[in-house]
Parts: sequence; structure tokens; C-alpha cells
Amino acid sequence: MSVVIAVAVFVVAYVLIATEKIPKMVAALGGAGVVLGVGVVGSEDAFYSHETGVDWDVIFLLLGMMIIVGVLRRTGVFEYVAIWAAKRAKGSPRRIMVLLVLITAVASAFLDNVTTVLLIAPVTLLVCDRLNINPVPFLIAEVLASNIGGAATLIGDPPNIIIGSRAGLTFNDFLVHMAPIVVIELIVFTLILPWLFRGSFAVDPERAAGVMELNEREAIQDTRLLVQCGVVLGVVFTAFVTHSVHHVEPSVVALLGAGILVLISRSRPSAFLAAVEWETLLFFAGLFIMVGAMVKTGVIGDLAGLATDATGGDALTAVMLILFVSALLSGIIDNIPYVATMSPLVAELATAIDNPTHAEALWWSLALGADFGGNMTAIGASANVVVLGIALRNGTPISFWEFTRKGAMVTLITVALAAPYLWLRYFVLA
Repeated sequence: MSVVIAVAVFVVAYVLIATEKIPKMVAALGGAGVVLGVGVVGSEDAFYSHETGVDWDVIFLLLGMMIIVGVLRRTGVFEYVAIWAAKRAKGSPRRIMVLLVLITAVASAFLDNVTTVLLIAPVTLLVCDRLNINPVPFLIAEVLASNIGGAATLIGDPPNIIIGSRAGLTFNDFLVHMAPIVVIELIVFTLILPWLFRGSFAVDPERAAGVMELNEREAIQDTRLLVQCGVVLGVVFTAFVTHSVHHVEPSVVALLGAGILVLISRSRPSAFLAAVEWETLLFFAGLFIMVGAMVKTGVIGDLAGLATDATGGDALTAVMLILFVSALLSGIIDNIPYVATMSPLVAELATAIDNPTHAEALWWSLALGADFGGNMTAIGASANVVVLGIALRNGTPISFWEFTRKGAMVTLITVALAAPYLWLRYFVLA
């Protein structure tokens, strides 16, 4: 009975989120309330379990970075970058999109993609406001790029951290095995941008000319605060990159950085707490609890088990099946809890494969499927949810289906490119 309830609640909540009949936060918290209320999961499962509960590392990483961004916004640096980008692109929306997409993808590889979109979204909104164009296509393009670029490294996308920990893979392992296909994917993605977002690049020539006359240096409002933010962000980003050395979780680093910055900048709570996307954080909490209910009742484990059993012991079949199933399920239920559930099964399957290269290919298949599959729907990855929350607060909401129409197409293309890469590199050329 618990299985039926867990699945039914998730399906109903997902439909409500997809159709936007009610706010997605209400749908997620409502679903979480039902599975808690009827006893499918208890408080121990929802709030304290690493396997079935709220992923507090994700929640507090987001909270810390939102506070840092809130303080940073007061310096005027976002206005500076917005004007700089628009001038370098000579006011062309198409070139601006390409420039911001490349910046986002590269930054997402060396930060985490959630932090990157938190930093780049305000810049995008300002650029579009200056040019009086719709920011929605730009925000969608950037979050898709963040999920592609974040796949390149261990720290770029949360699922990679889970996979690296379970499989014993290092930062350099990800760089060597994932970065080449990510570069190819990014080139293809950049080339299809004009087609994917056709009709989104019209701009008033007078607006474009006006932007070219702006002086970006005049946008900086508080140089002292900018230096303070720069130092704190530098330390935070260094701590992210050196996680394998000090083993301090990114969530702790972000909270410490936020606390130090608030302290040294003497910011008032009303100033930085206003930048926190509370609805986004609560949505994540509810989503984690609903997915945790399906984990506890064995639904996700059974689905993943069926996928691995269907391979028949053939390594190439296993790699391809994991790739496509991971892309599909990560797009539906969020790639973080999916990878957390699937990792033990991949580890077990890898031990049954004699060829170490083929066994390792299973992990890269899981990473590529989960990272690229996160682009499929509006709730497939953490970065997607964050950008939708920012857009809503800015008064330019992105609907579930508007995002999914673009995201599903990009997922299809990226996964289609990943399949021959896995086959050639680990089975033909190995």
C-alpha cells in the first residue's frame, strides 16, 4: 500500500507542477505532507536519513550562495558585467546569448552549476532590461549550458560528486574522461542556439546604440564592498576546487563564506535575506521528501534493478541502457536523488565485469546520462529550479512546458552524441 501511495502522490504532484495549476512549492510541500501524514515516511526518514531525506547539503549550499550573491549585488558588479557583455557583443542579442552561454558553461565546470546560475542570472536580467528584450530565452539557454558544462568536472554538477565518492574517481579522472565530450556537446549546443531560440533576437537599434554609449565603470557603486566580496568568493571557490584535500563539504564552505561576508560587510539582515529564494528552497525540500518516499518503498531501486538486469551481462548493453535510462529518469525525478539511488547498483554491476575499462565506462555512462538528462524538464536539475525561481521573482516566469520543450530537445541531442562517444572511447579504441 505504501508503494501505491508514494507513486500516486509523486505523480499527482508532478502533474500539478507540470500544469502549473498551483505554485510548484505548494505542490511539492503538499505531496511531502501527504507521505509524512499517512506514515509512508517518518520524520527520521525525511529529515535525518541520507538515503531518503532532504539533502541538506544542497539546501544550505543554495542558501549560502544566495546570501553571498545578495551582498554582491549591492556593489553594482552585475551591472558592470551586463554592460561589458552587451558592448563586447555590439548590442547583438544573438552574440550576447552565445557569450553568456560560453561564460556560464566554463564557469559551471570549475564552480558548481547552481552557484554559476546564481551569479549569471542577475547579469542576464540586466542586459535584457537594457536592450528591452525578453530574458526568458537567455535564462533557459544559460541553465542548459550550465548542466552541460558542469558535467566536465567532479565539482561541476552535484551528481558527479556522488559518483566520484562512490567510484573513487578524482577531479582529474572527470577532467580526462568527461571534458572531451562536454567540449563537443558545447560546440554543438552553441551552433543550434539560433535555431532553438529563433525569433528571440529582435532588438531596437536605438536601444543597442544606447548600450554602446554606456560606461561600465560607472556601474560600480561600492568598491570597498566589491573587494571584500571578491576575497570571500575567491576563498569559497578555492575551497570548492580543493574539496578532495580538506574534505569540507561545499555547503559548509558556502555557509561559512556567507557568514564571513555578512560580518565584514556589516550587512543588515533585510538586505541579504531579501535575495534568498525561499520558495525554491522549500520546493527542493518537498521534492526530496517525495522522492525519498519512493526510495524507501523500493520504487526507484526496483526500476534501476530492472534496468541493470536487462543487460544480460553484456558491458556495452549495460553502458547504453544506463545512459538512456539515466537521462530519462533524471529528467523526471531530479538527477541528485536518482544518482544517489543508482550508484550502489552500478557499483555492483561493475564488479561483475572483468574488463576494467568497460567497468569504468558504466560510471561515465551514469554521469553523462544524469547530467545531460537534468536538462530534460524544469525539475530535472537543481540549477533549473533555481533559475525558474529567479525568473518568477523578476516578473518574467518560465512555464514548466516552455522550459521542457527546449530542454527535452537539448537532452535528446546531447545524449545522442554521448552514446557514440562511450562506444568509441571505451569499446572500439580502448
